[in-house]
Amino acid sequence: MQYVQIMPQPADPSRRPGRSGATTDAPESAAGSRAAAQRLKMRRELAAAAMELFATKGYEATTVDEIAAAAGVARRTFFRHFRSKEEAIFPDHDDTLVRAEAVLNAAPAHEHPLDTVCRGIKEVMRMYASSPAVAVERYRLTREVPTLREREIASVARYERLFTRYLLGHFDERDHHDGNDDPLLAEVAASAVVTAHNHVLRRWLRAGGQGDVEAQLDHAFAIVRDTFGTGIGAGRKHAAVMADAAGHEEPAATARAHGEVLVAVARTDAPLSEVMRTIEQALKDS
Repeated sequence: MQYVQIMPQPADPSRRPGRSGATTDAPESAAGSRAAAQRLKMRRELAAAAMELFATKGYEATTVDEIAAAAGVARRTFFRHFRSKEEAIFPDHDDTLVRAEAVLNAAPAHEHPLDTVCRGIKEVMRMYASSPAVAVERYRLTREVPTLREREIASVARYERLFTRYLLGHFDERDHHDGNDDPLLAEVAASAVVTAHNHVLRRWLRAGGQGDVEAQLDHAFAIVRDTFGTGIGAGRKHAAVMADAAGHEEPAATARAHGEVLVAVARTDAPLSEVMRTIEQALKDS
C-alpha cells in the first residue's frame, strides 16, 4: 500500500496574493503591518486612559473629551478608533477576532473541526492573559456598569457566531433527517466551547489573574471534546480516512479488542487526537 503526499510549491516571500488574487509587494504588506500595529497601540492608549478615568471619576462622569485629553489626542482621533466611550475599554476584540478567524482559515486538513475551534478561541484567552492587571480591572468595571456588561456580551456573541459558522461549515445545516445530529451537535459544541472559555476566564479574573489560565482552558476543552467531539462526524474527510494509491479510503487509525487486550494500529502521520478518539471509542464498544 502506498500513500501519496502532495507538497505545495514554496511561495515567493517577496510576493503575496492580494484580495483580488493579484500579487502585492512585501514592502506594502510590511507598511500595512506597521499601520495596524500603530492603530492597535493608539487604541490601547485610549483604553488605558478611559479605564483610569472610569476608576477615578466613575463611568457616567467621564466624557470622551476627557479620555482623548488624557491620551494626548484630539476628540476626532478618539472617534477614528471608537464609536463610543464604552467601546474604548475593549480595544483588542476586533484584532483578536481577526486572529481567531485566521486560525480557522489555516486549519490543517487532518484536524478535527472542534479541535480547530478550541485553538481559535485560545487567541481570545491570550488577549486577556497578556495584561492580567488590565483584564482584572476591566472585569471589575463590567460588573459595575450595565452598559459595559452589555458591550462585553455583544463581543462574546461575535466569537460564538464565528465558531458556530465554522463548525456548521462542515455539515449541511438543511440536512435534517433521523439519525443525523451533526448540525445540532455542531451548534451546541460551538456554544460549549465559548461557555467553557468564559467559565475559565471568569474564574481566573476572580482570582486576580493568578494561575496558569491556558492549562485550565486545556482541561475545560478536553471535557468539551470528550462530550461532543466523538459525536460529531467531521463532515470533511480529514483525519479519519486517507486514500491509497488505488483510490481506496483507509482509516488513519483502527482499534479492536481481543479479549482483555486492545490492539490499535495507526499511521505515523495520524493526528494524536484522532488516534485517542479511536482508542476511546473501541474501549467503549468493548
